[in-house]
Amino acid sequence: MSARLVQIIVPDTEVPRAKSVIEKHCSRYWQEAVLGGLEKFSCVVPGRAIEALIAELDANFKDSEGFSVLVLQVEAVLPEIPELEAIVPAGSGEQKPPTRLEVFFTRDRISTNELYDDIEASLELRPNYLLTVILSALIAALGMHSGQTAVVIGAMIIAPLLGPTMAMAMAATLGDSALGRHAISTLVVGIFAALAFTFLLGMFIEVNPLVPELRNRTIVHPADIALALACGAAGVLAFSRGASLSLVGVMIAVALVPPIAAAGLFFGSGDHMLGFKALFLLATNLVCINVAGIVTFLVQGLPPRNWRITSGIFLIWLLILFLFVGLVGGRIAIGSYGPINVSGDSSSVQQASPNPD
Repeated sequence: MSARLVQIIVPDTEVPRAKSVIEKHCSRYWQEAVLGGLEKFSCVVPGRAIEALIAELDANFKDSEGFSVLVLQVEAVLPEIPELEAIVPAGSGEQKPPTRLEVFFTRDRISTNELYDDIEASLELRPNYLLTVILSALIAALGMHSGQTAVVIGAMIIAPLLGPTMAMAMAATLGDSALGRHAISTLVVGIFAALAFTFLLGMFIEVNPLVPELRNRTIVHPADIALALACGAAGVLAFSRGASLSLVGVMIAVALVPPIAAAGLFFGSGDHMLGFKALFLLATNLVCINVAGIVTFLVQGLPPRNWRITSGIFLIWLLILFLFVGLVGGRIAIGSYGPINVSGDSSSVQQASPNPD
């Protein structure tokens, strides 16, 4: 069951209008007086109806003194409430019951306000954020250096880049420039912090570019593009339903943290060409995640404030993606990604085909 307990406070003079709004969205609510000439309504609302309820309340009472709304997660309700399992409230008798197909396609996500609350804390540039970014990148770098996939997965679970990555796609969907600027600045600082510390690590350890975990981060294949698109879509889908941040983080980190760490190691060891190839994989993944994220947010019913802005940003991301796909396709067409030169050795080793993972 996806439901919220919504507590609404309005002036006494607005009680009749508040009741008419609330009754459109739920059939069970409680009313009580509070100090200061205010009235509080507590109502149980289906998760899919939260967006519409909050929007209507804001439109009607945003200028009313004392007006406020508090949304809480509900774990269980007894006795059961019919509209929690239906598309429309039971009281709206003039509407036909939903068909099985309508129920199947009903969006079940948390509200835009809840998305903002979930993402806000992760955009703050604090020592905790920088420390988890650095630790995640170092763990991923050491795991790739030793060829231990399990260690790389451990780095992904830390998920430090979850917040700004999700916020970029969300800002583009909503057309929120302030959120977009905040997300980009936080993400850029995190990427540079990870690159700096893995660069230092690369200066002090021997980096073998033939290790599969490192070699695969210097190659961009159609499968990598598909992986990044899937990561973005799965991450937004889980995030919009209020899933665990760690779960979403693995989906995103799988496409961002390893190439950052690989680029830092290669730059630190003097293999600048391989470092730039890893950064190209990072850029490709970031573009794919945003393209898939915007599409998934729209499919989930996140309402853009301005369709022109949202469409324009999406087209820019899409054009960049097509450019990257063209570059990848061109390199595949000529049949070579070039040789990998092992530092400190005059010989060149022809790069083997990447592992499918």
